[in-house]
Amino acid sequence: MSARIGVITFPGTLDDVDATRAVKLAGAQPVELWHADEDIRGVDAVIVPGGFSYGDYLRAGAIAALAPAMRTVVDAAHRGTPVLGICNGFQILQEAGLLPGALTRNDGLHFICRDVYLQVENTDTAWTSAFSEGERILVPSKHGEGRFQASEQTLRELEDSGRVVFRYAVNHNGSRNSIAGVSSENGRVVGLMPHPEHAVEELTGPSTDGLGLLRSVMTTLVS
Repeated sequence: MSARIGVITFPGTLDDVDATRAVKLAGAQPVELWHADEDIRGVDAVIVPGGFSYGDYLRAGAIAALAPAMRTVVDAAHRGTPVLGICNGFQILQEAGLLPGALTRNDGLHFICRDVYLQVENTDTAWTSAFSEGERILVPSKHGEGRFQASEQTLRELEDSGRVVFRYAVNHNGSRNSIAGVSSENGRVVGLMPHPEHAVEELTGPSTDGLGLLRSVMTTLVS
């Protein structure tokens, strides 16, 4: 039986359909989850996709982090369930306390939409084991609030413990230490700002590199 990967939809989510398609292309079974439901239906892993959940009112990801589904996801993550947050999903995971740091307005205060190269810094997470350390992957990036920020102490802890998972080859938004994605201490929860779910087909993406995250978690789930 293939892995069951849940994809949460919030009001304002834009990329849930793309994430669902990526799950299918990777050979897993997508499970549609609704933000208001506490039951995440026994999925093996969860993707919190991008968009503008609840219109980004108050603060990006802040309201979505309090949704019933997210309370259940937090509990599941603490039990070891792999969770991936993409763009707004990364913001939500930070607001929910699953990942450190904050994502603030880009340098120049402009929305950025372009394909970017990421360097894979850590392959010992649930979502990156299919890559090689130092490998560069090409994925789209589209955000207005993607500038990774953290205290000097938190940055040192992330760097020293290997929890920086992805780094921008060219720092286009002003993120501290060019950080594009980080992980939880146990490597089961990963968040990144760029969009691997938009790099899964030759026809529509700049590459198929995004499938590597899903293939990684599928390997994790059967190991």
